Amino acid sequence: MRTNSTTIITGAVLTTLLFAFSAMARDHSTMNGTWTLVPTKSDFAGQPVVQTGTVTINDHQGIITVSRSFVYAGATETFFYSDMTDADRGATIRTGKDLKSKTRWDHDVLKVTTTQSGAITLESYTLAADGTMMVSVVRPEHKPITLIFERK
Repeated sequence: MRTNSTTIITGAVLTTLLFAFSAMARDHSTMNGTWTLVPTKSDFAGQPVVQTGTVTINDHQGIITVSRSFVYAGATETFFYSDMTDADRGATIRTGKDLKSKTRWDHDVLKVTTTQSGAITLESYTLAADGTMMVSVVRPEHKPITLIFERK
């Protein structure tokens, strides 16, 4: 089989692009910052609608902090949640005797697993092609919800 220089150059360019894309895809800091909920684009699956909300993510040197603040329709208070995990050491944060939370990267998906009173909630954070952040929330005995956020 004969190869010509065009084939070799094309293969080299494709290989370089593949490695560059893989390196970019693994840059978890692209999710860092404060994100604002877009309720009209979110799917609450019949659960109480969140009127406003923000998520702040900070991944710095393997320490991941996810802070969330939500106001639900009809509620008179703001609900605030914060999780911090040392991803390099796989730490689990415990608050009180029946609440624990673990934050980790699964390739390009940031996952927050919270266990409270034996019930496990899984939040999965991903970046969409249009620059928005999608959060899938799966809780026991509830339909999954999808929240859409824009960078603040």
